[in-house]
Amino acid sequence: MRILFTKLRHIGDNLLITPIIVATRQKFPKAEIWVAVRRSTEGILAGCPEIDRVLATARPEEGKRTWGEFVSDLGTLAKIIGTPFDYAFELGDNDRGRTLVTASQARVRATHAGDVELLKPAWRRSFTHVVETDRDLLHQVEMDYMTPREVLGLPEEIPPLRFAPSAAIPWKGASELQEGFAVLHAATRWHCKSWPLDLWKEVLKRILEFTPQVLVSCGPSSWEIAGAEELCTGFGNRVMTTGGRASWREMAWIFSKARYYVGVDTAAMHLAAAMQCPIVSLFGHSVAGQFGPWKCPHIMVAPAGRKRGESGDVAEGLPDNDRMLRISVDEVVEACQRISSSEQVMQPNATIC
Repeated sequence: MRILFTKLRHIGDNLLITPIIVATRQKFPKAEIWVAVRRSTEGILAGCPEIDRVLATARPEEGKRTWGEFVSDLGTLAKIIGTPFDYAFELGDNDRGRTLVTASQARVRATHAGDVELLKPAWRRSFTHVVETDRDLLHQVEMDYMTPREVLGLPEEIPPLRFAPSAAIPWKGASELQEGFAVLHAATRWHCKSWPLDLWKEVLKRILEFTPQVLVSCGPSSWEIAGAEELCTGFGNRVMTTGGRASWREMAWIFSKARYYVGVDTAAMHLAAAMQCPIVSLFGHSVAGQFGPWKCPHIMVAPAGRKRGESGDVAEGLPDNDRMLRISVDEVVEACQRISSSEQVMQPNATIC
C-alpha cells in the first residue's frame, strides 16, 4: 500500500499533520507513506521517521520562482504521476495540493469540502471522497485528521505531534546553557502575531528573577537575528541567542532540555509542543483554540473574549496586531511563573489555564 499526503502550507503546518502520519503507520505498518510540502519547509519533518519520502514544491507567493524551481516542480509532478498510489489526501485546502492529488490518479483521492465554501464542482469531480463534516470549533490538528480518519478508519484518539527524540542533535552552543533555562521566541513574519520588543524586553527582565537563563531563538533572516540580539543586550550571559543558526533538529534538542518556552504562535511553538516542552504562548490575531499547542503542558495568553471563528478588528485606525497589544507584560510573566513552578508541567498533555 502506498499513501500520499499533501499539505502545501507553512512550516508549522507540517508538524500539525504528523499525528496523521503516526496513526497511519500504526494501523498500516507496511504502508509506504509519502508527504508533499512546500520547499524549504520540509526540514521540520526530519523527526518523523514514519515518513518514507518527502516531496517539495516551490512557494507560489514569493513571486520569484526560477526556471530551476519550475523544472524541479515538473519533476515532482512527474514522480507523482509515475508512481502508483492507493490513497492520496489533500490537507491544505488549496488548488496546488489538489493538482498533485489529482495527478496521482490514486484509487482513492480524498479531501474536505472546506470551511468557507463547498468545493468547486470542477475539483469535486477530481476526488473519489469529499468529506463535508462540519469542522468549525476544532483544532487544526483535528481538522487535518478528519478526512484520513474517515477514509482510512484511523483511531478516534489523535496522537501528539511527532518529532522523535532520536532525531534531535545537540545545539552547538549547548556548553553555555545553564540547567533550568527557558526559550523565548518573539520573532514572527506575521505582523498581526507580533508583540513589541520593548514589552518582550520587560518580560525578559522579570522572568530572570525566577529563571536562571533565557535562550532567545530566532530564524535565519537578518531582521530576526537583529531583534534577538537587541533582546540580549544588557543581560550578560544570562540571555543568549541561537543567532538564527540552529537547525530544526538542534531546536528539538533545545526544547527537550528547556524548562519552558514563551513566545508567539509559530513553528517553534509547535516544535516545543512536539518535544513536550511546557509552553506559554501569546495569541491575539490567531485563534488559540484552533492553533494552540497540541497535547502538551501549556498556558495560552489571549485577550478576553477571543473565540474560534471571530475575525480580527476592523475599526479604522487600529493596527492589525491590536489584539496582541491588549496582552500585558504582567499576564505573560505570571503565566511563565506558573508554568515554571507548577508540578503540572511534568504531566504530558496537561493544559494549565
